[in-house]
Amino acid sequence: MPSTPRSWFRPARPADPEVISDPGQRRAVVIELLIVFTATLGLSGLRSLLSLLDSLLRPTPLSEQSVAINVPQATIGLLDLARQLTSVLQLLSWGALGVYLLWRAGIALRRIGLDRAQVGRDFVRGAGLAAIIGVPGLAFYLVTRAIGINLTVLPSTLDEAWWRSVTLVLSAVGNSWAEEILVVGYLITRLRQLGWSENASLWFSAVLRGTYHLYQGFGGFLGNIVMGLVYARYWQRTNRLWALVVGHALIDVVAFVGYALLGPHLSWLP
Repeated sequence: MPSTPRSWFRPARPADPEVISDPGQRRAVVIELLIVFTATLGLSGLRSLLSLLDSLLRPTPLSEQSVAINVPQATIGLLDLARQLTSVLQLLSWGALGVYLLWRAGIALRRIGLDRAQVGRDFVRGAGLAAIIGVPGLAFYLVTRAIGINLTVLPSTLDEAWWRSVTLVLSAVGNSWAEEILVVGYLITRLRQLGWSENASLWFSAVLRGTYHLYQGFGGFLGNIVMGLVYARYWQRTNRLWALVVGHALIDVVAFVGYALLGPHLSWLP
């Protein structure tokens, strides 16, 4: 696929998958999308919006409020571990649902970049994507919190335990798998089948990604839209979904585990 500035900003829609012309099949795809996202990340977006509204209605400024991502779910350690793993299983099943529905529609995993043909390259690409998003993303978070449009985000408030780092890594993998499969590979493929342009599906995917991060504040919303634009466009141009999963997982592993281990010792972190 030739790489030119125009091809990145205004890419042509690929011929595969074909646009569905039958009205009944098109309606079925729309219904499928509504069901999938109502049960998964779309519902998370609605909850995040309500959470942000609740934060805005409080007398305390956003920057003086905090929200935690990985929190204790039980008072007894082993029960907490079991519930953390259950949450990871839910995320993995969300991503698996998107993969299964595409497979049932006749779209092989290799066609969305989930094959094993480029394992090493996908890891390197993912590390590059993590660096491109992760470092500026941290700076953007600190700026938006300083100007008062973002909450203080605590990546983890889990108590110290032998299993804490393991569950935080698994949580990072679960988040990356669910999000990149559903919001990029599954959603954009389905929108292509409905005849959407690459740019329209790009923006829809990115804004959806931003909505389920609204609980963090406006900074989380805008920052994740930018991440969505970069990640989805990269996939549209390279068709390597594993690279996105790896890149997202690396960002979350550094944030979750790094904060748990180093947060108390870094005075510049809120």
